[in-house]
Amino acid sequence: MDISSFNPPRRILMGPGPSDISPQVLQAQSRPIIGHLDPLFVNMMDEIKALLQYAFQTQNAHTFAVSAPGSAGMETCFVNLVEPGDKVVVCINGVFGQRMLENVERCGGVPVVVEDSWGEAVSIEKVSQTLEQHPDAKILAFVHAETSTGVASDAQALCALAKQHNCLTIVDAVTSLGGIPVKVDEWGIDAIYSGSQKCLSCVPGLSPVSFSQAAVSKLTSRNSKVQSWFLDQSLVMGYWSGEQKRSYHHTAPVTALYALHESLLALYKEGLEQSWQRHADMHSQLADGLTELGLDLMVDQSCRLPQLNLVAIPNGVDEAAIRAKLLNNYNLEIGAGLGQFAGKAWRIGLMGYAARKENVSLCLAALAEVLGES
Repeated sequence: MDISSFNPPRRILMGPGPSDISPQVLQAQSRPIIGHLDPLFVNMMDEIKALLQYAFQTQNAHTFAVSAPGSAGMETCFVNLVEPGDKVVVCINGVFGQRMLENVERCGGVPVVVEDSWGEAVSIEKVSQTLEQHPDAKILAFVHAETSTGVASDAQALCALAKQHNCLTIVDAVTSLGGIPVKVDEWGIDAIYSGSQKCLSCVPGLSPVSFSQAAVSKLTSRNSKVQSWFLDQSLVMGYWSGEQKRSYHHTAPVTALYALHESLLALYKEGLEQSWQRHADMHSQLADGLTELGLDLMVDQSCRLPQLNLVAIPNGVDEAAIRAKLLNNYNLEIGAGLGQFAGKAWRIGLMGYAARKENVSLCLAALAEVLGES
């Protein structure tokens, strides 16, 4: 067997994730490893909690990073809050709403589906009608930023509806956190999860989550055990408790948390509003350039994510060949379409550190060249 060290090329990541990572975040992972119960590490965990509270705009005490990717953050919210027999309204307008449905079913919940077309936002009117028709519903679950389509739904309005009908909310903010406004306390979100590898520009493998006091009350008063030992928040709470106290639960991914600390610190120093504006500005630059190339964005501007752009593939163009040329000739990665948009669209990400002028300019120039050759 002839295997040598793996040394990947330096790619420019402008797909749906992972996103580009700054040199500072990459370097953070090379710092000396210490024990996950070391007092210095415990202090850093407390700082991560505070920085996540800032990113989520919340004072929720139960705010931390799950030691697994965003999909585990999703499962953390569902397995803790959904008990067998609980009726859950699930909004589906893309791939990740479908995954929410899968979680509800696996938890033994009773799903009520509100479906909207891919490429469109969750319908406030449909959700309102559904909640009226199902007064026994306990939870409303929806995706704030649908990564498969580049669509933003109105989280504030949906959460307000849920409150009117005495429902808790579970919100997917994997692609939205850091890129567009996410205001957990102001909007009344009860359980929310995100991912480290999108607009936070951190390494993959961590999932920031936050639970309101109402959500914590629900999970601590369950009639049945949480089906997952690792994700059971009644056990994890003591692991991320404040004031320098920690109960052993699992060995934390030490160096990944170094990276998360560094990326959250960068977001704090830049400022949330400034980060949101940067993503919007880079989207405008990209959208203008795509128009000049004769390419169309498929999502209406009223619900379009600036950080995830769904681009229609022109007739007669081999979409996979274009992506391959971008990767091989420019070390530039963009994403393919998912689900209903497979073969019909590209997904161009402008997330976190990738949302820079030089990246947008390179992407547009490279697209112009490879499309001209096709």
